[in-house]
Amino acid sequence: MLRRALWVPAVCALFAAPAAAQLQNDLLDVFTVQVKPDKMAQFDAAGKKIVAANRQNKGSDWVALAQEYGQGYTVRFISTRPTFAAIEEASQAFMAAMNKAYGKAATEQIFRDVDSSLVSSQSEIRRRRWELSSNVPADAGAMATMIGEARWVQTTTVHARPGQGLKIEEQFRAVKAANEKAAAKVTVLVSQAAFGQTGTVYYVTTFRKSLGDIDSATPLSQLLGDDGYRKFQAAASEAVLSTESTLSRLRPDWSNPAEPIVAAAPDFWRPKPVAVSRAAKEEAPKGAKKQ
Repeated sequence: MLRRALWVPAVCALFAAPAAAQLQNDLLDVFTVQVKPDKMAQFDAAGKKIVAANRQNKGSDWVALAQEYGQGYTVRFISTRPTFAAIEEASQAFMAAMNKAYGKAATEQIFRDVDSSLVSSQSEIRRRRWELSSNVPADAGAMATMIGEARWVQTTTVHARPGQGLKIEEQFRAVKAANEKAAAKVTVLVSQAAFGQTGTVYYVTTFRKSLGDIDSATPLSQLLGDDGYRKFQAAASEAVLSTESTLSRLRPDWSNPAEPIVAAAPDFWRPKPVAVSRAAKEEAPKGAKKQ
């Protein structure tokens, strides 16, 4: 199961039209797991082995998010890919890296350790909706910098009523127009489930450098104005089945991001091991009897 999804590449939505030709990566391969609370240490250990194998052997790349506000013990692994063929190629690179690092038998055991630590898992492919996203970075380098400098991901999942997707998209366009006219340029990225979901599902995502960024966010009612907000609420009541808002923290220890992302904040994504002083090494363990 796991080998197919992240650990066979799989952050929530990314990216708008003029930039799309330069950014290219239109697909998000997303693997979402809910970890058993008493198995988090097992999950963590296996996950770090998977990260190490892919870093050392030029395997696949992905970014991991741990959901802090929303359903607990939920982790997402996300990869961006230009095509469906690229998803398959990344999966092959992932498995090659794992087998090179540990051999087939040990690799299978790592996957079993991960699977046995989970309550549930879900694999999904989302397609970026460039034309519904606002203030998209100018190119792939700027996009990588935005992700690399972020520490939190704010996402609203919108489930549409049957046949009401176009009405929701009309409101997304209204929000996009208002966002791009606002003085503060906030990037809002929209994607839509292509495979692995039931019905029509949209994801609206903003990367945040800190939770404090949310304090300065312009309320939607103010952004759209009184008349625009009334239209938004009326459309939502007719077209939206349900919504869910979550906040997730980026987890570098469970991630193997592409190098441009790492370059934006190397101390965060590739922290150097903490040096242990000679005095600390020589210090007697707790509980040891003094001679």
